[in-house]
Amino acid sequence: MRSVDSRIRTAYAQCRTLATRHYENFPVASWFVPADKRDALAVIYAFARCADDFADEPGPGVEARLASLAEWRSMLDPCIAGKAEHPVFVALGDVIQTFNLRREHFENMLCAFEMDVRVSRHRDFTALLDYCRCSANPVGRLVLELFGHREPELFALSDNICTALQLTNFWQDSAIDIGRDRIYLPLEDLAHFGLSVTDLGSLLVSPNRVPPKVLFDRWQGLMASLVGRTKELFELGKPLPDMVVPGVRRQLRLTWLGGMTILARIEDAGYDVFRHRPTLSTLDFVRLYLRAGIRSGETERIPAERSRA
Repeated sequence: MRSVDSRIRTAYAQCRTLATRHYENFPVASWFVPADKRDALAVIYAFARCADDFADEPGPGVEARLASLAEWRSMLDPCIAGKAEHPVFVALGDVIQTFNLRREHFENMLCAFEMDVRVSRHRDFTALLDYCRCSANPVGRLVLELFGHREPELFALSDNICTALQLTNFWQDSAIDIGRDRIYLPLEDLAHFGLSVTDLGSLLVSPNRVPPKVLFDRWQGLMASLVGRTKELFELGKPLPDMVVPGVRRQLRLTWLGGMTILARIEDAGYDVFRHRPTLSTLDFVRLYLRAGIRSGETERIPAERSRA
């Protein structure tokens, strides 16, 4: 935060409060980056969190939710011009000016939230990647810009990691999303493994119901394929932490390790995310933090400890 203006200080404080209220497997406003960048990350998260809430609001219909997002979008230009009124945009305007962040990243995130309102099915894996291009990749690019990086090759590596993180979250939360009739599993892949959207509902468990074995066997094949593709994306992005400035290296390694650990736990659970939603505990983060202090090429020598982290 560069300004001593009390209004801006208050806006930052509100964004920090909003950011710390929400648990994430991959901490956004991490304690492992310098304080000024940490505050900026909290502001970016607050911007996205509010938009996400508009998109997911259960009461209003599609048009009302899109109207809320349109109103949120309308505050972006005044924010960049230093004329914001909403506290999130007051702080965001300061962050954008301080770090010279690109407007397009915020626009892309808003496009993704609008897609969440309009689209609950994705035709194939390519369509899902297009969604991630707007929903996840801008966040990684913003992190790089906060640390002064604007190299296209680093953006490309970051996109692979961010897309992989988004996909990991989809597989991890499959049961929750299916229950809400929001299907991020590509329809083409479902059909390839002999599953329909209706079958997915039959896989949801309750105290008195066990998923049919034949369907669950097909589900395991589907998830093994999707997790495998997601791991490939993580591997494509793996060189990134060793190519950036020191202030963000550990955070990026921690993020990469956290995503790969969640995928390993999905595998260890036999892809049964219906009974066992994989998560990371505080102790897991400590272990991963210690591993994240080592260059990427050297982490191969450290036991992965699949069951614990």
